[in-house]
Amino acid sequence: MKRKLLGMFAVSAMAGAMGGAFAQEGAPAMTAAEKAQGAKIYFERCAGCHGVLRKGATGKNLEPAWKKTDKDGKVSEGGMLKLGTTRLEKVIAFGTDGGMVNYDDILTKDEINLMARYIQNTPDVPPEFSLKDMKDSWKLIVPVKDRPTKQMNKINLANVFATTLRDTGELALIDGDTKQIWHILKTGYAVHISRMSASGRYVYTVGRDGLVTMIDLWFEKPTTVASIRLGSDARSVDVSKFKGYEDKYLVGGGYWPPQYSIMDGGTLEPLKVVSTRGMTVDGEYHPEPRVASIVASHIKPEWVVNVKETGMIKLVDYSDINNLKETTINSAKFLHDGGWDYTKRYFLVAANASHKVAAVDTKTGKLAALVDTKKIPHPGRGANFIHPKFGPVWATGHLGDAVVSLISTPTDDKKYAKYKQYNWKVVEELKMPGAGNLFVKTHPNSTHLWADMPMNPELENAEVNYVYDIKDLSKPPVKIDVAKDSGLPVTKALRRAVHQEYNKDGTEVWISLWGGKTDQSAIVVYDDKTLKLKKVITDPKMITPTGKFNVYNTMKDIF
Repeated sequence: MKRKLLGMFAVSAMAGAMGGAFAQEGAPAMTAAEKAQGAKIYFERCAGCHGVLRKGATGKNLEPAWKKTDKDGKVSEGGMLKLGTTRLEKVIAFGTDGGMVNYDDILTKDEINLMARYIQNTPDVPPEFSLKDMKDSWKLIVPVKDRPTKQMNKINLANVFATTLRDTGELALIDGDTKQIWHILKTGYAVHISRMSASGRYVYTVGRDGLVTMIDLWFEKPTTVASIRLGSDARSVDVSKFKGYEDKYLVGGGYWPPQYSIMDGGTLEPLKVVSTRGMTVDGEYHPEPRVASIVASHIKPEWVVNVKETGMIKLVDYSDINNLKETTINSAKFLHDGGWDYTKRYFLVAANASHKVAAVDTKTGKLAALVDTKKIPHPGRGANFIHPKFGPVWATGHLGDAVVSLISTPTDDKKYAKYKQYNWKVVEELKMPGAGNLFVKTHPNSTHLWADMPMNPELENAEVNYVYDIKDLSKPPVKIDVAKDSGLPVTKALRRAVHQEYNKDGTEVWISLWGGKTDQSAIVVYDDKTLKLKKVITDPKMITPTGKFNVYNTMKDIF
């Protein structure tokens, strides 16, 4: 019988129903239906931070039982069985100060109890996913020859926002000039990122169910022209951007199976699959080293591929994919999100379990620095600006600490030579009211740095943004109450103000107000110069909006 990949939770439920995977001595009993429900919730809410096999990364290890030996030979033991159902219910309901959100307003009491029991049972191991499986899933909906030869609409495509509607598995394309929803398309579940072709014509999305879609913006109404599955869980894609290779290839990173895949950039035809399993920077084998962020170099035919659990950064030369060359760089665990410095020579990525930021020099192909930071850096793509005292800096917020860290970055520009002494150091820490930051953002035309706190357990923090004056960082930041400004009815459920994104010109900042499935959500637009409310974009179809990606800024890596 031909196997179909229906998402990790379906595979997990199947394995659980077969009985073998849940034979954990001492674990709470669960029915097949409960296991299936637990597997679905775990996939949708937990696997991204804790891993398919629950070995942990940004989130803690959730295996039923584990043993660790430190460098001095001391053995420690722990696990979910040791914590027990009552304690786990409290952790799931109320969250932790390490960045885990409270789920008491997302899951019911019965669901919280179910998940407390579920994670005391042995994790399932989903099936592998081969090149043949990818080919079987590939759909070329509109061949290249049947696509428009010119733009068939009058939309200013450079200022379109590709907006994730997380829980409905859709992408809303919003006209940044008129603030109107242009079109909503079906995509994979919980699209993690949208990336643009080098030309700005195509939008590539990747969902957490492993589905990649390719959307052509030149049609009168944007149209999905191809789709493919990378596996049962994925997070990242990017095109080839180096001169002569523009949009020739698309690379996608898998969470499960742990591998990256190379596809034709115009059709998504699968071409190559490369496993990332192997040894960590500590010299230990890891069965689930997931591909986190991927970016395309502007100076070489390379992608920067960050392998989360191993702490390895791979520079993948795509100039000859039949004889693929990888440069593997040791950094630190666990690699997550990151972005370019303002010169686009150095890539900086959070090694959040090590409380460090790793910087790669893509010109030399070597590690440039490992910078110590506060707990659990989480930059998104980070933010670049010229500090009045320390010159060029790149900013990251933190899930686990109440600061925004500013790291000095080098440049060959002689006018910044006097700042060389600060390079690869945290030169300033901007105070935040609490931890739980996910994104920081600025723009070359802005004098502001915006920071969110959506993972903070306190409502008064999660629903706001703080805005710093780049010209005078000694001034306290301005608090922006996004939830209040939205004008939406007050509910008991938390609406998280998340993922600031500038428009093309850097004059507006768009913030998602992410509510629950049954609560009205919105995108709240501010004038970046005055910090005043400009527009609230809301609609019954605006369900759980999260990431927004401006076409021009994403295409040009402006952040």
